[in-house]
Amino acid sequence: MGVFAMDDYGFWALISFLLAGLVFVAYLFVLVAVLGDLFSDHSLNGWWKAAWMLFLVLVPFVAGLVYVIARGHGMAERRAASRRATAPPRAEYSPHVNAPPSPSDQIARAKSMVDAGTLTPEEYEELKARTLGEG
Repeated sequence: MGVFAMDDYGFWALISFLLAGLVFVAYLFVLVAVLGDLFSDHSLNGWWKAAWMLFLVLVPFVAGLVYVIARGHGMAERRAASRRATAPPRAEYSPHVNAPPSPSDQIARAKSMVDAGTLTPEEYEELKARTLGEG
């Protein structure tokens, strides 16, 4: 027989095993979130952090639930502040930053090049016609 044969355990034993595993993994996610928030909260002194840790070890499910209920709002605020602090400026994501210049901007730039002597007036008229789609 194999390591896990259906004859030995049955369908409902498998379902209960999978459900227990799911609950355990969910608890681990809550535990990591609580510990991360606990150590990132600078307003909480060391004794309170130690008390929460002890509570998490002695009665883990209840402690996780109580922490999320009692300090959940602060968790969300600290997480949002952390994301704001590490997020790049919005100008990098603006579609206007990487947008091609408008025809009027191109013509104005060409005109300034004519004024500076970089382009001849004939080249300027050619660029202007091309930009406006006339040639």
